Amino acid sequence: MSIVLEARGLTKEFKGFVAVNDVDLKVEKGTIHALIGPNGAGKTTFFNLLTKFLQPTRGTIHYEGRDITRLPPAQIARLGMVRSFQISAVFPDLTVLQNVRVALQRKRGESFDFWRSEKSLTRFDDAARERIEEVGLSEFVHHRAAELSYGRKRALEIAATLALEPEMLLLDEPMAGMAQEDIERISALIKRVAKNRTILMVEHNLSVVANLSDRITVLARGEVLAEGDYDEVSKSPEVIEAYIGAGYD
Repeated sequence: MSIVLEARGLTKEFKGFVAVNDVDLKVEKGTIHALIGPNGAGKTTFFNLLTKFLQPTRGTIHYEGRDITRLPPAQIARLGMVRSFQISAVFPDLTVLQNVRVALQRKRGESFDFWRSEKSLTRFDDAARERIEEVGLSEFVHHRAAELSYGRKRALEIAATLALEPEMLLLDEPMAGMAQEDIERISALIKRVAKNRTILMVEHNLSVVANLSDRITVLARGEVLAEGDYDEVSKSPEVIEAYIGAGYD
């Protein structure tokens, strides 16, 4: 398998505090790779370093063999590596169709000038409907995003992300705040969209991680504690101690 994303010696210091310390990571193309760890392990900081919302103190990041360490987030997204956030980021007063259409406009270099007519945007509708169908929201295509359940808002966010035609998705706690029914729906969605894409996700729900992940990296105190498949990392004495010691449920 080829490596699509690689971090080498990634380190982030905040005024003497080392949040991420000399972390190496390799994500294989076409896999679902989970990043887990107890609270305070450095997962969010590391994720923000990979997606360039933070600059590393030391270390490098390579995507598809290209050094992206100093590139801004927007340029990385144009290369095909796109992230989601813990809080659903959709336009609440736009319909499902309109939300995905905005993403399609951005991908194709269209401006968002307020004087554009509605009719001029309908050429994006077929492509938008394809993405909406892919995430299972076809029956909600004309609903305002604000009317959707939380889980369906996350599905809409993924649809808008897919409209950018990413090669790699980085999902930041995609199951956060969800009821069990939504967790099952979004888990199935992630499995579907991963068929021809690479996914790296930060996730607290270990049953989700066990069900979805091909490979898992465990962080603790800003360092890699263990790596492997779920059976390997779940039986690691160091991992068990780290979770129990942090009072993780």
